[in-house]
Amino acid sequence: MTVIELLLTLYFSFLKVGLFTIGGGYAMIPLMEAEVITVNQWLSPAEFLDVIAIAEMTPGPVSINAATFIGYKLAGVAGSLVASLGVITPSLVLLLLLSRILFRLIQKPGTEKILKGLRSAMIALILLASYSLGLTAVIDLPSALIFAVILIASLLYQISPIYYIGIGALMGLLLFPY
Repeated sequence: MTVIELLLTLYFSFLKVGLFTIGGGYAMIPLMEAEVITVNQWLSPAEFLDVIAIAEMTPGPVSINAATFIGYKLAGVAGSLVASLGVITPSLVLLLLLSRILFRLIQKPGTEKILKGLRSAMIALILLASYSLGLTAVIDLPSALIFAVILIASLLYQISPIYYIGIGALMGLLLFPY
């Protein structure tokens, strides 16, 4: 595959991710996972999980961050630009074309029902992504322990996720000696 073909494939793969997912970054993860791992075989499941973890820790939307990292890994700076542009193109075009209509539609009574349905679907997609990524991440006793501690702590204490990320990193340093 030539560089141009790779860049075009990157753009259209991430365009598809941006076009066919509603609900933002976390809802995009299952489709992104399918495109990156299954369809194009660019990354292994473990590599994809690492990208998602880094994308979540980096400021900005997880979908754009993940597209940027994946694009960079595959084709350098040009790949990161093309993948990022691909994932934002649908939202940008729709926002520009539909902004006036959306402001009018939001006032309609049925719109709230549609949005509630979309929110529920988004939660289901996020849970599916969590389950799928969890199967790759929680593979041994130390990773299961880290998962359990962070899950329980986050359910009991409402503190910034950055602390949980830091605790998880520290536990990783302590529990994984290699």
